[in-house]
Amino acid sequence: MPEPAGTTRDPAGISEEQVAHLARLSRLALADAELESLAAQLGVVLGAVAQIQEVADAADVPPTTHAVPVENVVRPDVVRPSLPPAAVLAGAPEAEDGRFRVPQILEDDVLEDEDVEDSA
Repeated sequence: MPEPAGTTRDPAGISEEQVAHLARLSRLALADAELESLAAQLGVVLGAVAQIQEVADAADVPPTTHAVPVENVVRPDVVRPSLPPAAVLAGAPEAEDGRFRVPQILEDDVLEDEDVEDSA
């Protein structure tokens, strides 16, 4: 099986230079001590992946997104009787024109700006 680019089977797994390159690509500023530590940690991860690749022949295994089958458990959308609007609004602290009345949270100038944008 070919090696993935930039990996090796040696215990180090990945060099500090490779970690520094990945850090630059990711726009991360890492100190030398962090590069050394991350190289060791990533080496362990790459070693574990290499071990799995040695024993796993995935040629016959289809790609999966879930370990177990997933089924849609949503009920059908069926129209059912519901509360009349008057009964719903009866429990509201305030109602106006058949709607819930709530405190205003946007300032008037923001609302005016949205009205201008909506009409454009």
